[in-house]
Amino acid sequence: MQFLSMKALLTAGITMLLLSCGNKQAPPPSPPPAVPVTVEEARTTSASYFDEYPGTVVALNQTEIRAQVSGYITGIYFKDGSKVRKGQRLYSIDQQLYNANYQQAIANLQLQQSNLMKAQKDADRYHELDKKDAIAKQQVDYADAALEAAKRQVDAARAGVNAVKASVNFSTIVAPFSGTIGISQVRSGTSVVAGQTILNTISTDNPIGVDFAVDQKEVYRFSLLQQAQKPRDSTFSIAFGTDVYAHNGSINLIDRAVDPQTGTIKTRLTFLNDKNMLKAGMSTTVRVLNNATQGSVVIPYKAVTEQLGEYFAYVVGDSSKVSQRKLLLGKQIGQDIIVRDGLTAGEKIVVQGIQNLREGAVITTAPPPAPVKK
Repeated sequence: MQFLSMKALLTAGITMLLLSCGNKQAPPPSPPPAVPVTVEEARTTSASYFDEYPGTVVALNQTEIRAQVSGYITGIYFKDGSKVRKGQRLYSIDQQLYNANYQQAIANLQLQQSNLMKAQKDADRYHELDKKDAIAKQQVDYADAALEAAKRQVDAARAGVNAVKASVNFSTIVAPFSGTIGISQVRSGTSVVAGQTILNTISTDNPIGVDFAVDQKEVYRFSLLQQAQKPRDSTFSIAFGTDVYAHNGSINLIDRAVDPQTGTIKTRLTFLNDKNMLKAGMSTTVRVLNNATQGSVVIPYKAVTEQLGEYFAYVVGDSSKVSQRKLLLGKQIGQDIIVRDGLTAGEKIVVQGIQNLREGAVITTAPPPAPVKK
């Protein structure tokens, strides 16, 4: 009996203890500690530098040479890769069939002209008889109709002569403009098909162009540069690695519209190429001199992170919280880099401790506490 009482008391005590524990609320989680970092302010510089863009050398005028008539190549009258002048003979195609057709068309024209002369004489004679009422009106009408038909047949025959003559002319292929011709794609005896077979490619090479893409945010700037450019201006140049091309360029054109998929617009420069050092298809670096009168925003390059080809920096906001901001970068100058868009001078950015940050993290610039000595 005494044992049961003790057991009951023990059970009641445990129950009360559990109830008292259940009434207590769990303490709220403590916020994550502030991340120690080093920050700097974005500043401005008025130093001259070159903005760089990937470019491609292009011919200002280039065309594929195709046969306009079918047949066999009977002659090639140039050396591969040589300079050619406008109107120079390049290829000839077998003319035997076209010459025969031309002679036949000439003969047909002469026949129709003879028929026209006969119809003209008949019509004149019938009209004289008609003045004397010596012939039926119907006969006169028939003569006039025959005369008109003969005139139409002469016109058709003359058109046939011109068409065949064009084929004869097309069998000799000449250069459409002065330039440099490439390596021939056909040889003597090769069968070519009108409008399909590519014989060669010809292009101009002096002056020569360089195409590059400009972000739509810079269209206004480049339009001003185009209006203000002067001969031999040093604003535009190109480089191949560390080698800078001897001649400076100028803006030839800015394309009519921005590409909606890339947000860029094609811009073309022109350069002298008197020594034929530039070849169409070469890759180059376009250098655009930037004299920033109002100062360009620069930050340490180590503050920049890259994600899938885009560049970001952590900007310090209110309550020492950081946010990741997308940047449009320019030229690197020593340990710094130009920021074309995304930052303004005076904003604070994280330059050290970036690897420990995330969006909205709280930072501290205080030095970490010294370790306690035991």
